[in-house]
Amino acid sequence: MVDNSYSPGLEGIVAGISGISEIDTDKNVLSYRGYNVQDLCDRSSFEETTYLLLFGELPTLQQLADFNEQLKAERDVPKAVLDVLSNIPTNAEPMDWLKIAVATMGIMDPLADDNSSEANLTKAIRLTAKLPAVLAHGYRIMQSLPPVSSDPSLSHASHFLQLLTGEKPDPFAVEALNTTLILYAEHGFNASTFCARVTVSTQSDLHSGVVAAIGTLKGPLHGGANEEVMKMLLEIGTADKARAWIDKRLTKSADNPRPRVMGFGHREYKNGDQRAKIVKGYTRALADSLGDHRWTDIADVLEDYMLQEKGLHPNLDFPVSPAYYMMGLPIPLYTPIFVLSRIVGWSAHIIEQLANNRLIRPTNIYNGPSLKPYVPISDRVRTTS
Repeated sequence: MVDNSYSPGLEGIVAGISGISEIDTDKNVLSYRGYNVQDLCDRSSFEETTYLLLFGELPTLQQLADFNEQLKAERDVPKAVLDVLSNIPTNAEPMDWLKIAVATMGIMDPLADDNSSEANLTKAIRLTAKLPAVLAHGYRIMQSLPPVSSDPSLSHASHFLQLLTGEKPDPFAVEALNTTLILYAEHGFNASTFCARVTVSTQSDLHSGVVAAIGTLKGPLHGGANEEVMKMLLEIGTADKARAWIDKRLTKSADNPRPRVMGFGHREYKNGDQRAKIVKGYTRALADSLGDHRWTDIADVLEDYMLQEKGLHPNLDFPVSPAYYMMGLPIPLYTPIFVLSRIVGWSAHIIEQLANNRLIRPTNIYNGPSLKPYVPISDRVRTTS
C-alpha cells in the first residue's frame, strides 16, 4: 500500500506546538523563548539560559542570584546513587550508567509521584544541578580515581570541570564549555526531545522521560555524533591524509552502503548551522593557545570538500569535538556532556507536554500480507527448499 502522506523519519511532519525554541531556517537563527542564541552566548551564562528555558523569561539580577543558590544547594549526589555506580562494570558506557543514575534519583526523589508542573520544575532543577557531579563522580569511579570535593563558589561549567579533573579549571575552557552548554540546551522536536514527550504523554513521570531521552541521545545519528567526529579526526591523523580518507569514506560498497561523514548536514539547517559557527571560533582559539592546529587543519579540508562536493555544512558536533579534545575532556564523555545541557530542554518540553497533554500515538502504513484464512495446525504443510 502506498500513501503519499508518509514521510520517512517523519521529515517535515508537524508533530506539535511549542513555545520553547524556534529554528528559523530562512534567517539561519536559533532562538530560545524569542532570544537569539548568539546573544545568549555573547552575554549570558548557562545558568541564566536554564532559567529562561524553564521559567519562560530572562531573570532579574535577584532572580538569577536566587536561582544560582538553588542550583548550588542541589548539587550533591545521594550516596545511594554513587553506591549503585560503584557496582556497575567499569567498562560500561557512560550513557548507560547515566540512565541508571537518573532512574535511581527518580525513585529517591520526594516528589516522585507528583506530576504537577510545579513539582516537575523542582525535579528539573534538581537534575540539572546534580548531573555534573553524577557524570564526574561516575567517571572517576569507573577509572578507580578518588572523588573530588565540590567548590560551592564555582559556576555550573567550572563545577563540572573541577570535579572531573580535580584541578582548577582554565578560564577559557570554562567559557568554551559554558557556550557549548548553552548551544546544546535545546533544539526543538529533535529525536531525544520527541522521545521524552512521547514518554510523558502517557502521563509517565519526568525521570522516565529523561531516561528515555538519554537512551535516544546515545545513538551516533543524534548525540553520539560528537564522539564519532573526534574518532574520525584521530583516524585521519593529519591534514595531508584527509582528502584520501574522505574519498574512500564516501565510496559506496557492500561494507559501506550508506556513505556519510559524521558532523555534516542537518535536517533543519540547509545553509549552515549557526551553532557550529559560534563554536568554531572557540576551537580555533584553543588550537592557537596550544600551538597545535592538527585538528583544525583536518577540519578545514573536510569542510571545504563537503561543501564543494556535497553541498553540506558542518553541524554543531563538528567543531565541538576537537574543542572538547583540546580541553582534555575524555571522548567517552562527549555525549554525556550533551546530557548535562539538554536536560534543560528535555525538562522544559516535558513540562510543556504535560500542561496540555494528549497521548502521542501516530498511525502507520501496513505493508504485510493481505488477510488470510486460518489453517488448522494439522493441515499446515511447509515446503522445503
